[in-house]
Amino acid sequence: MPLSASPRTRLTVRWLLSWLAIALIALGSPSSADLFSNSFLVRFKRDLEPSEAHLVAERHGFVNMGPVLRSKSEYHFVNRALPPARSKRSITHTRKLKSDPLIHTAIQQPGFIRVKRGYKPLKVENLVKNIQPHQDPSDPYFPYQWYLKNTGQNGGKAKLDLNVEAAWAQGITGKNITTAIMDDGVDYMHPDLKYNYNAEASFDFSSNDPFPYPRYTDDWFNSHGTRCAGEVAAARDNGICGVGVAYDSKIAGIRMLDQPYMTDLIEANSMGHEPNLIDIYSASWGPTDDGKTVDGPRNATMRAIVKGVNEGRNGLGNIYVWASGDGGEDDDCNCDGYAASMWTVSINSAINDGQNAHYDESCSSTLASTFSNGAKDPNTGVATTDLYGKCTTTHSGTSAAAPEAAGVFALALEANNKLTWRDIQHLTVLTSKRNSLFDAKGRFHWTMNGVGLEFNHLFGFGVLDAGAMVALAKQWKTVPPRYHCEAGSVSELRQIPSKDSVMLSITTNACKGDSTEVRYLEHVQAVITLNSTRRGDVELFLTSPMGTRSMILSRRQNDDDSRDGFSKWPFMTTHTWGEYPQGTWTLEVKFNSETPQSGFFKEWSLMLHGTKDPPYTELPVLDPHSKLAIVKKAHEVRSKM
Repeated sequence: MPLSASPRTRLTVRWLLSWLAIALIALGSPSSADLFSNSFLVRFKRDLEPSEAHLVAERHGFVNMGPVLRSKSEYHFVNRALPPARSKRSITHTRKLKSDPLIHTAIQQPGFIRVKRGYKPLKVENLVKNIQPHQDPSDPYFPYQWYLKNTGQNGGKAKLDLNVEAAWAQGITGKNITTAIMDDGVDYMHPDLKYNYNAEASFDFSSNDPFPYPRYTDDWFNSHGTRCAGEVAAARDNGICGVGVAYDSKIAGIRMLDQPYMTDLIEANSMGHEPNLIDIYSASWGPTDDGKTVDGPRNATMRAIVKGVNEGRNGLGNIYVWASGDGGEDDDCNCDGYAASMWTVSINSAINDGQNAHYDESCSSTLASTFSNGAKDPNTGVATTDLYGKCTTTHSGTSAAAPEAAGVFALALEANNKLTWRDIQHLTVLTSKRNSLFDAKGRFHWTMNGVGLEFNHLFGFGVLDAGAMVALAKQWKTVPPRYHCEAGSVSELRQIPSKDSVMLSITTNACKGDSTEVRYLEHVQAVITLNSTRRGDVELFLTSPMGTRSMILSRRQNDDDSRDGFSKWPFMTTHTWGEYPQGTWTLEVKFNSETPQSGFFKEWSLMLHGTKDPPYTELPVLDPHSKLAIVKKAHEVRSKM
C-alpha cells in the first residue's frame, strides 16, 4: 500500500472529512431561497445490484441513474415527472421512496449554482541536462501560443512561459496519461482532439450516457470544455489549430456542467468517475464569483475527492486541478471550498507581460500560476481548439490557466508514473518560478517564508516550469507519510472592535510524541467561526512560529452578509510550506471598513498537515541555488535539533 494511503492516514482523513462536511453542509444548507432538483439520493438497507435498484426505482416512478461513487447501497434516482428545479421539497415523492421496505433514507437533492470561469471582455533550473535541439511545432496557431513559447509577441515578455520546450526536449510529451475535462462537454470529433480522446474514461452525467458531446447553442456557450481540452492534448504537427502542453497525452470528457442547477450527486460521480483510468481531473468552474458567496463541495463530493486522493490511480492518488476564480480583487478564493481545499491544486493566472489579470482572485491557498490573456490586446488570449473543428485565440480567465497546469502535471506523470498526488504538490512548490510575475497594483509582494521558499499572495509559489518539473520528477523519491495534527483550539467569545484587532494565539508542540506528529509542514488550516454586521469587511491574518504572515481572508466589498458569517470554515494557507510548526501561531481578526462594524469571534481550531520525517533527503542537489537546495539545507539543520 502506498505511503499516502496508510491506515492511520485514512482514519485521520475520515475524521477530518466528517467535521469539514458538517461545516460545508451548514453553510450550504437549504434556505427559503434555494431550489430543489428532481434528483434523490437513495440509501438502501442492504447492498443491491444495479438491476435490483432499477426495479425499485421503476416501482415508484423513478429512473435509476446508477450507483453513487460505485457504492452498492447508495443510488441516484431521478423523477422525470418533477421539474428539474422547484422552490419546495416534494414531500410526496420522498415519502413514497421511504415507504419501500428496502429503502433506508431518501434525500431530495438541493440545486445550486456552479459557473464556468472564463473572462469575456466584449460579450530549469539547472536540473535539465543534455537538452537536444528542438524544432518548433508546425501547427498554424503555435506562434500565437505565447504561453508555450513567449518570444515577446503581442507585447509579451520574452521567456515568460511554461518552459514546455525543455520538457519536450527530454522526450516527455504526456504519453499514457489521461486528463479528464470536467465541464460542459468535449467536441471529441474535433480533428485536433479525436486521436487523443479516451472514450473509455469519458461520460455524460448531464444526459446519463457515454457521449459527452456539447449541447448546441447559437452563441457557442458550450465551447468551454473543448477549449480546455485543446490546451492539454491538442495534437502536434497536423496542420490544425495549435498544440497541447502534453500533446501525446489523452483527454477524457466528463460532461456535468451544462444544466441549470448542479447537484451533489452529479458532482460526486463526476469527480469519482473511473479513478484508475483517469490521472488528472481539471475543473475550470466553481461557486459564483460574485464576491459574496461562501460555498464549497457538499458531503458526497467531498467523499469523492478524498476517495480519489487516497485510492485513485491504484493508490497513488488522483490529481484535482482547480481554477482559483475570476472574481478579481472583490473576491477571495479562500471562500471557495473547492479551490481552497488541500486535496486540490489551485491555479491562478498571469498575462503575457507578467502582471496578474484584473479578474484574478488572490488567496493564501493558491499553489502556483499559469497564463491567460495577452496584455496589450485582451483578445489575445489562449490559442486552442474550439467547437465544430474550429480554432480560437480568445480563450481566457483562470478557466484557461487550470488546463495548462493539468498539461504540465501530465508531463511530470509520464516522466515518473510513481508520483503520488502529494508528490505533484511538492514538485509544484519546488520548481515554480517567480520569473517576471508582479502585482500590477503593488498590493502583494514576493516574500520569503521561514525555510527560504518565495511566495506571493496572488501567484502562490510562481509560474509552473515544465522543464524543471519533468527533470526533478525523473529523480524524485516519494515524500514521507502525511499526518494531520489538531494543534489546538480557542473557544472564547470575543467582540471584534470596529477600529482595532483581536489577537488570538495557540502554542503547540505539533503533536510531538503522538502518532500524528508533524515536523515539516504542507498545508495549514485555521477552522474559524465568527459573525459580524458585515462579513465582507472582516480580514484574517495567520502568523506562523517562523514569522510567516498569511492573509487567509481579505476584504470582499460585495459581501453584505450579516447573518451567516463563517461556521467552522477551513481557511487554508500554503505559504508556510516546509516550515516547522512547533511554537506560537497568532490569528489576527480585524475590520477593514470606512464605516463602523461590529462582530463576535467564537472559535478557532488549528490544523497542521505534513510529515514527521524530513522530505527530500534522498534527492541529489544538482543546482546549489535551487529551491530544493535551500529547503533541504534548512531541513538538515532542523533534523539535527
